[in-house]
Amino acid sequence: MTQTVPTRDRLLDAAERLFAEHGLDGTSLRRITTAADANLAAVNYHFGSKLELVRAVFERRLAPMNGERLRLLDAAVAAAAPAAPDLRAVLHAFLAPALSLGRKDGREFFVLIARAHSTPHAEVQSAIVEQFGDVIARFGGALQAALPEVPLPELFWRVHFTIGALCHTVVNTDLLRLASGGLCDDADETAVLARLLDFAVAGMSGGAAR
Repeated sequence: MTQTVPTRDRLLDAAERLFAEHGLDGTSLRRITTAADANLAAVNYHFGSKLELVRAVFERRLAPMNGERLRLLDAAVAAAAPAAPDLRAVLHAFLAPALSLGRKDGREFFVLIARAHSTPHAEVQSAIVEQFGDVIARFGGALQAALPEVPLPELFWRVHFTIGALCHTVVNTDLLRLASGGLCDDADETAVLARLLDFAVAGMSGGAAR
């Protein structure tokens, strides 16, 4: 016998999918509740408002992903102590959990993240950023230790570009396959991660520090 999916989870699933497809402004609560086979009162009961539903959608995915990132970072720092952590190990801790999520069941979520970053609503952007407080502080410190010669503003730029490569890799896998005429096969997650890490390490450590 199939277990019934709780109403809260149905609302989160529907909201994530519809927000990714139509944007935050283009998705009404009624559309979400219809897709979730729930009523409007259920949103108020479980979340209180649309903004809190949005926060819950992000937290459901980001909290476990960022928890795994910090766990892997702790291991990388401990393995290198008392020396500075290895750059590739730090980047692995940051990229691997996100790539794994995106390739399993989180591709729509990454589309949603891209949409949310372009939204004019400061409350929505704050809801995303607040999920990354510990990650920004801890990874920022580890990257500064691994790359002491790179000024902090430049470090932020390089991380910014690395995140762009990660998101593009997750969201646009079909584009790569088509553009390469089938030469690039992303079926092996381990191989994709290794290539992404090679790229990220070169980008984070190479070139002139401005």
